Amino acid sequence: MPQDPTERRVVVTGPPRRIRRAPGHYRPRTEIDEQTTLGHTYVRSLMRTQLRAALTVCAVLVLLVGPLPLVFAAAPDARRLRWAVLGFCLYAPLVLLARWYVRRAERNERDFVRLVEDR
Repeated sequence: MPQDPTERRVVVTGPPRRIRRAPGHYRPRTEIDEQTTLGHTYVRSLMRTQLRAALTVCAVLVLLVGPLPLVFAAAPDARRLRWAVLGFCLYAPLVLLARWYVRRAERNERDFVRLVEDR
């Protein structure tokens, strides 16, 4: 006994599998999650800015610490000078440099999140 085709029809509901985006509108988070070329570019941009900050800190550190052997060689008998330079003249700039780097890295990440969240 054949049934009517309209009676056998079953409607299945569920969340849509693919969400269509409006033309001309892109979401950077989706681009990053799907690992597209644009998403790769976003991540490379973040990595490049973080690397630039790290290289800046390394360059300043080399300029700050590099001449110390020459200073110590110029005054071989001045033992107190070595401790004064290491303890007082070097510690404060290193702390300031570390604080600058942390603030810069956090600002880079905040800017990246703001870009990805479409704000």
